[in-house]
Amino acid sequence: MSQPLSRRSVIKLGAFAAMTFWVRRVPAETAPFALPPLPWEESALAPTISGQTISFHYGKHHRTYVDNLNKLVAGSELADLPLERVVQETAGKSDKIAIFHNAAQAWNHTFYWNSLSPKGGGKPSGKLLEQIERDFGGFDSFRTKLAQAAIGQFGSGWAWLVKSGGRLEILATANADTPITMGKKPLLTIDVWEHAYYLDYQNRRADYVNAVIDKLLHWDFAARQFASE
Repeated sequence: MSQPLSRRSVIKLGAFAAMTFWVRRVPAETAPFALPPLPWEESALAPTISGQTISFHYGKHHRTYVDNLNKLVAGSELADLPLERVVQETAGKSDKIAIFHNAAQAWNHTFYWNSLSPKGGGKPSGKLLEQIERDFGGFDSFRTKLAQAAIGQFGSGWAWLVKSGGRLEILATANADTPITMGKKPLLTIDVWEHAYYLDYQNRRADYVNAVIDKLLHWDFAARQFASE
């Protein structure tokens, strides 16, 4: 039987509730931040993304960001903040750049896992589809622009569908940068760091991006972000 959440765990979970993130409880004396479990099995996205890629990407890269963050914030006031607040509080501060990089990458990766689904792909429905058609001139135009942003991102980074000022936008960010420091609300993201696709696609980033858009994007998750405040 699982143990009840501590007050600290409840505070941290609150930052993720609107995004339906599932966060594993970690005892306060062990570490302030935990690696959230994946929302599906490691092999669930195959063959589009192999279980081997997920094992390395999640089990090595994402875990390392969380572990590094815990070491960097240990004993500081940041250890008592929700992860999203840590990202926002450290963005643009040269003396906290390592904390920002690890916190933002931990946050971005959790959002990325939730942006994918074994039953994903296709297109959204309802109000989200209406907004996409209104802001991008149709779903096909949106799909093309999202793919271009992801494929065209120079070096490592992310492509995002975000809501900003009542409109939808496509945004590309480099390295650990994230829309949550820009006053924009993420709806979906595609990770275009090489470790996200190189075992499966080598240098064929375009093949990876197109496969993720057409087969894995989790439109139900995006719709929940779109509808939430």
